[in-house]
Parts: sequence; C-alpha cells; structure tokens
Amino acid sequence: MILYKGMDAETLEAEYNLVARRGPDFPDLVNRWMARNEIHKQQSGARIDLAYGEGDREKLDFFSGGNPHGPVIIYIHGGYWQRGDKNMYSFVTEAFIKHGVSVSVLNYNLTPSVRMGQIPPQIRKAVAWNWHHADDLGFSREKVYVMGHSAGGHLTAMMMATHWPEFDSALPADLVKGGIPISGVFELEPIVHTSLNTGPQMDIEEAVRESPTFIPPVTNAPQLVVAGGGETSEFLRQSDDYANKFRSPERAMERYDVPEMDHFDELERLAEEDSVFFEKSMKLIRQ
Repeated sequence: MILYKGMDAETLEAEYNLVARRGPDFPDLVNRWMARNEIHKQQSGARIDLAYGEGDREKLDFFSGGNPHGPVIIYIHGGYWQRGDKNMYSFVTEAFIKHGVSVSVLNYNLTPSVRMGQIPPQIRKAVAWNWHHADDLGFSREKVYVMGHSAGGHLTAMMMATHWPEFDSALPADLVKGGIPISGVFELEPIVHTSLNTGPQMDIEEAVRESPTFIPPVTNAPQLVVAGGGETSEFLRQSDDYANKFRSPERAMERYDVPEMDHFDELERLAEEDSVFFEKSMKLIRQ
C-alpha cells in the first residue's frame, strides 16, 4: 500500500530507520563515542549537568571556548525524539572549543513520556536559560547559535521559527543569530508510517502540526543545512526541500552534503577542525 510520496511501509522503514541501516556495528560506534566523550569531558573541564529547569532531563553540559566575548552553540541531540542523551555527543564540541566557541549540549524529555508538541518549548527554555546566564557561563549573549542532529535538526528548525519575545518578554527577537540543522527531519508525516513512531505515537495531524516545513523561520538569520552525502534519498530530499523552501535574498540557506558520510559518521567530520563541514560551520558563526 502506498502511504507517502509513492512509498510503501517497507520503503519508508528502509529510508528512515537509520540504526537498522547502519547494521551490527552501531553498538561499537556508540561505545567508541562514549569512551572518547569521557576523555574529552575530563580534559576540557566541562561543566556537567547544569540545570536549566526542574525536570530530571532538563540538564546541559557546558564546554567553554574560553572567550567571554565569543559565541555559543546550543547543540540538540537526535534519537527520533524517543532516545539519545547528551553524554553521547560531547565529542562534537572538540574542534569548536579549540577555536574559542563555547557549546552547550542539551538533554530534553523524550516521548512517549511527553507529546511531540511539548519538546520544542523545553528547548526554548534551554536556549533562554543560556541567554540569561551568558555572563556566568562566559560567552556573548549577542552570539547565540543553534545546532542539532536528526531529531535535533528538527528542533533546530523549530528554534528558527520561534518568536522569542512571546516566549520570554526579556528576550530579543533576534536571539538566535544562525542555525545548523544536520540531517534534520523537517516533515514528520513519513515517520508516522514506520516503527520509529513507537515513541512519538503521532497521527498525521500532529505530524503536520510539528513539521518545520510548514512553519516558516521568523528570522532572516542564516542557516547551514547539512546532510551526509551517503544518506538515504529521503534525508537528502528533506534537507533540500527545507533549504529551497525558505531560502530568500534576505535569508541565506546554504545546503552542504558531507561527502560519502552516513547519518552518524558525518558528526565525526564536524569534530575535525580541518574538515569542510567544520570550516563551513565556523564561517556561519563568524559572519
């Protein structure tokens, strides 16, 4: 049965179930990242489990770039809104802090304990907390950027569509100076037809309501829309569609595919200071 854009359930599962696509070495990948993360957290002097709210998962790890006048990236992990943890992604900060860029790596509540619509407000709370605590943490509140991978890419796009003064009257409308969604899910409807909907438990109406492709950015801040060159055709299409839909003469929406990398390996390129991915990210932050 055709369910979405000419695809049946089996095809959609193959396009979106990326852990299954990665195969049996995925646990080894996670173990390698976790060992790397523990070393990096110790060597970097990261501030761990800072509370941006009262909930158990309203915590962040802060990696200082050592420059109180420098920028901060607020990093949002993936996991299809139902799994994942900030502890798995500390390594993505490695190159940034060497170049004076601080990074806050967030946790947030996961489905099915919350509905999809409850997650973006929680990320907004974390972004606002970082802005309010810029002096204490040691970065410029005039240089706040948002980055996220996979489900975090979806949430990055939702931050670009946020009216900040409506969320918190103390916040400026141009709080976020740029966004870097990495392999984002910008249209959620196809997830409804896969096993990945076990956590979110969305129907089509909810999926459409929470899809950034139907929620325009409210800022002309630039975005770098990234995917892995070796990803599925659906992930490449989703990034293409999002960038093409909202690009304008006033809003730069650069598209970049990390050559030959899949959904997970692309993050390792981000952590390499001589990679094109890292260079493009730094260019957006410095402009």
